[in-house]
Formats: sequence, structure tokens, C-alpha cells
Amino acid sequence: MVSGLHNRYSQKSAVMQRGRCESRRTLAASATRGVQSMISAPAFAAVPRVRLSGLPTARKARVAHLVGICGSGMKALAEMLGGLGWMVSGSDLQPASDTLELLRRKGFRVHRGHSDEFLPNNADLLVFSPAITDSNPERQQAERLGIPQWSYNQMLGELMKTRVGISIAGTHGKSTTTAMVASVLRDAGLSPSVVIGAELVDKGVSGWAGESDLFVVESCEYQKNFLTLCPKHVVLTGIEADHFDFFHDLRETREAFAEFVSRLPSDGHLIIRGDCEATRIAAASSLAEIETFSLRDCTDWWAADLRPTSGGIRFRIFRGETFFTEVSLRIPGRHNVLNAVAAAAMCHHVGASAIAIREGLSDFRGTKRRFEVLGSWRGVTLIDDYAHHPTAVTATLRTAREQFPGRRLLCAFQPHQESRTRALLDDFAECFDAADEVFLAPIFTAREKCPEAAEQTNAELASRLAARGKSVRLVSSLDRLADELDDAARLGDVLITMGAGDINRIQHELTRRIQRHPATR
Repeated sequence: MVSGLHNRYSQKSAVMQRGRCESRRTLAASATRGVQSMISAPAFAAVPRVRLSGLPTARKARVAHLVGICGSGMKALAEMLGGLGWMVSGSDLQPASDTLELLRRKGFRVHRGHSDEFLPNNADLLVFSPAITDSNPERQQAERLGIPQWSYNQMLGELMKTRVGISIAGTHGKSTTTAMVASVLRDAGLSPSVVIGAELVDKGVSGWAGESDLFVVESCEYQKNFLTLCPKHVVLTGIEADHFDFFHDLRETREAFAEFVSRLPSDGHLIIRGDCEATRIAAASSLAEIETFSLRDCTDWWAADLRPTSGGIRFRIFRGETFFTEVSLRIPGRHNVLNAVAAAAMCHHVGASAIAIREGLSDFRGTKRRFEVLGSWRGVTLIDDYAHHPTAVTATLRTAREQFPGRRLLCAFQPHQESRTRALLDDFAECFDAADEVFLAPIFTAREKCPEAAEQTNAELASRLAARGKSVRLVSSLDRLADELDDAARLGDVLITMGAGDINRIQHELTRRIQRHPATR
């Protein structure tokens, strides 16, 4: 029987990164100093809030207007509310055409742009995405009409209050792990409600309403947004320094996670990446039962016998010293094995059997923009990926090497935010080693206004890559990037577009050009 982190750590006392497990007592002692000083007030602006009676559990129709509805999380929320019987409308300034049409096909009234005329007079609630300020005309109209306004994260928190919340948090793997947990629980007949920040490739949805009280939510640490949630169970996939426009360093990031897990109830469950020191330190502030996972046998849940397959990876999951199940994932990569082990541990805790977990994970087809193979044209394989942190870039390119051995690997990368690129410049300079050629698009400066600094930082990154002997092209725009890729792609190449901005928009242009001009160079 697995006794969890509390007992296992006390049995095996050593430093995790040396191949052994650190004791819970030592962990807690090293983390206790200053833990209370970590706890600070949630960093979100107060907005008018009026409780709607029966909001979290009501099945009767209500009316919600979502501003920024085509964003990944907001789209999932709209789908869930629609499944609960709500009447949903929304608006978005620059909606992706496919997302806009999908939402309209689902029966939602969605507008391009923003106008006070878009807000229904009978709306019970306005929900706004993080990018929407109080100067938005629909929010101003809601203020005039006395319609309550909640942020996206506040809405998730309200919906979670009378459900059994399962939050998936961490620097990497949140979307995929959330999707795995949600898919397994759904296929196991446990019928959760779900909000994911990415769309399932085979289902065309990122959110839905279930019949049980389970509520699975991808939970983001940016601006401490996850502090609006009240989960009973949490998966922490790992903690690294990120979001440098809000957190100054790893310590601040870790403290936010520590506050998040400190709010778990004592009868809750916390599943953490056991070989991540920052995660172990943050977990020390939690009173919940704790289990660990990794790819090594010193944790409560672990995987072994990893064998890449055509388009995926096969492995065995163990719980302590006991074999649990064998899984054949249809998506590749060691990082996805970690995601699957974490998902298996959480699903088992809330009632899924080993057989259901094996079948659910084996049927899982992945999420969009996570090593999404878009097709092959003229012998060039096109892949799109969301990776925008050095750790994720390294994992994605390593996976591509494993899946396509011996083929030339081209990586078109759009850095996301100048602050992140500058803070992690040394790591970015090293994370493209697996690529044969790198194409650097302009930095996507979301939430930032620093064009000159962004250009300088991107030029510095290109210079560092060249100094390491990497073939690199610094391009001035996405249109220019399409021209460069059209010229460079050759028969047999693998081309990965990568980043959290809008680089995926050039895929249609790439396929059009590659189809028009055979790559026979």
C-alpha cells in the first residue's frame, strides 16, 4: 500500500535530484521558515459582485454575456454554461474565424468587436476575460444597468463553490493534464464538468457540463488568478520561474503556489511532481494528503519501460512498488508520460479504476497546439506547438527528434513577451540545440508595450544562437517568416511552428505555398 508523501518521505531521506527522496519532515523544516510571509492577498482588482441565488448548481436557463468569449478559457466556460442550460452571448475584438464559427454553430450569439449594444438587457451576469478592462463599452453598459460583473476566474470560483473542485496547476503541462483527467473521468462514467484552456483535437470542445459534482479546471498562476478558486484536490505539475511581468523571480512564483495549496482542506488531496524542488517546498504549506509522481521509483506514482511508438509512447505505471497499469498514449514525449502519470493518480483518487484509466489515456488524442501534427504537403511534415518557455521548447524538440529520426528539423519560434525572453535568455539560447535551423519571428508582446526593447532582446537571442553554431534567421514579420519557410522547406523536412502568440495563423499560408510550389530543392 502506498502511504503518500507523509510516510514515504520519512522512510527515504535524501536529496531528490541525487536519485533519492527527501523526507517530509526535512522538507517541511526547510520550507517552514517564512511560509507565513508568503501568504498575501489575491492580486485581482475588486469588481461588483452580486450573488445569483443557486448559480453554481442551477439547471434552469440564465443569461450570461461573455466579453472576450473566443479566448481559450472563455470559450470553454461558454461551452460549460451552455451545457448547464444558460443562454450565452458574447463578443471578441479579434476572434479567430474557426472559433467564432464553432461558437455560433453551438447556438451562442457572438459578435465581432465591442459595443454597448451587444449586451442583452436581460443579462443576469457579465463575465470578462483578463484582457478586458473596465473601459470596455459592454462593461460600462453593465455598470449602468446594474448587471453584476465577474472576471473569468471569479466565475470559475463561484461555480466551484458547491462542486468538488479538481484544479490542475503548474508551469508546464496544465492543459494536457487537465484534458487527460477530464477525458478519463468522463469515459469512466464519473461525468465531471470541465473547463480546459485548450481544445480536444478529436472532440472539438474545451469545456462541458457533467452530471456529477466533480469540476475539473485548468488553473493559472498568472496574477495569482488561481486564488479565486476553492478546489478540494490539486495536481501540481511543477514550478519554474515564469510570468516575469508579474512575478520577479522563482521565489515569488513558488510563494504563490504555496498560498494556493495552503488553502486546500485537510481532507483534500495534493499530487505533486516529486522531483521538482520548488514544488516540494510549496507543498509543505498544505495540510492535505500528498502524493508524488515522477519517472523514477522513489515517488508514489511513477512510470517505467518507456517505448516510443508510431505517433505516441507506451509505458507502465506503478503505484509504489506495485504495478498499476500499462498505457499506450497516442501522443508522444516523455513530458506527456509525466502528465499521464499525474492524471492517473488524480483519477484513481476520485474513483476511476485502473482499467478505466488505461482505456481513457489510451483513447486520449491530445489537445490543439500541443505537438499537433497538421498534415504533410509535398513531403514536409507540419507540426504546431504552444511551447514558449525554454523547458517546453526543449521537450518539444526532443520529442520531434524521437518521432522523426534522421529528418531535418526546422523550428519557427515566436517568443512570447519581452520580459520572459530577456529573463530566460541564457536558457533560450540553449533550448534549440535539437533543431537544425531556427527562424525567429518578432516577439509577441502580449500585455507589454516595448517594441524597441523587444527588437533588441530578439536580436540578442539570435546572436547567442549563432554563437552556439546554430543556423538562425531573424525575420521581421510573420509574413516574412512565411516567405523564409517557403524558401527553406525541402522534401522530408519536419517544420514546427512554436509559440503562445499568433504564429499558428501562418499555417494556412504555409500549406497553400507548399502545395503551390513543390519542394524539390
